[in-house]
Amino acid sequence: MTAIHPQPRPHSRARWRTPITMVILLGILAGGGWWGWKAISSSADPTCVAQKLPNNRLVPKQVVLNVYNGGARAGSAGRVAEVLKKYGFNINKISNEPKGDKVDVVSLRGASANAPEMLLVAGQLNQKAVMVADGRTDHTVDLVIGAGFGSVKLKGIPSVSVPAGTEVCLPVIRTPQPIPSGQNPN
Repeated sequence: MTAIHPQPRPHSRARWRTPITMVILLGILAGGGWWGWKAISSSADPTCVAQKLPNNRLVPKQVVLNVYNGGARAGSAGRVAEVLKKYGFNINKISNEPKGDKVDVVSLRGASANAPEMLLVAGQLNQKAVMVADGRTDHTVDLVIGAGFGSVKLKGIPSVSVPAGTEVCLPVIRTPQPIPSGQNPN
C-alpha cells in the first residue's frame, strides 16, 4: 500500500533548530564567562591608602584586625576581639583559623614582621607572638590564638612610632551602610 499523498520528511525542521539553539546557548555561556571574569579580575576598590601619620604615630583606630581561634577554647577569639575593639582596633573577622592551622600560644600574620601595625598589635599581648610575614598588600593583621594564650594586657601600648616623613599604607576601613527603609537585607 502506498500513500496517496507523500509524507513530509520528519527531520526537515529539526536540522536547523538544533544548531541555532546551540549557537544561542554558546553566546549566553560566553557572555556569562566574560562577565564573571571581569567581576573577579577587576579590583576597583583600593586595599590600602598610603599616607603620612599625624605626629608620626600609628594608633589602634588605624589598624584592621582579624581574630582567629587556632586551638583555643571555643569563644576565645570573640572575647579577645571584644577587648581589642574596646582598645580602638577595627575588628574585621572573628572566626576559627581559616586554614585549620593550630598554634601553641599566639601568632600574628601581616605584611612584614616589623610593620608598625604588627608591632602595635603585639604590644597589646601578654605573651610573645610568633610574627609571620606573608606579604599581604592590604596591611590587615591576623591574630591567631592558641590553647596556651592567656589574655591581652590590661593597658596595651597606645601607639607605635614611625620614622618622620614615612608613608604608611593604612587599610581601607569600610563601615557598614544602613539599609534604606522598605528594603529587605537578604
